[in-house]
Amino acid sequence: MTPTFRILIGLAAIMGADGVILAALSAHQGHATQLEAASSMLLFHAPAVLGVVALAARGMVHLKIGIAAAFGFVVASTLFAGDLSLRQFAGHSLFPFAAPSGGTLLIASWLTLLVAAAWPQRK
Repeated sequence: MTPTFRILIGLAAIMGADGVILAALSAHQGHATQLEAASSMLLFHAPAVLGVVALAARGMVHLKIGIAAAFGFVVASTLFAGDLSLRQFAGHSLFPFAAPSGGTLLIASWLTLLVAAAWPQRK
């Protein structure tokens, strides 16, 4: 297993743990509605990162493009969830348009994964 795969697996684990923490906070705080969306983004995209690693390790997607998609999921989910969490707890945004930027990057990452699946891996 490459160091890049290990890093992505570790990041996915952190994303999953953060997603569970945010889900628990939203369940125990009635007014924490923004945390539900933040936890969903993390809990949905952490397995996506693991899936890309598994596909790339088996040669089912183009390695470099697949890794770019996986890192895109990590960065985009962090932007989206971080912005919503900061709005919930601090009352202000991470930076203007942080959540929409994260959402746009998520869409781009999913489309990058499509390209990785369609682009043959050179042996």
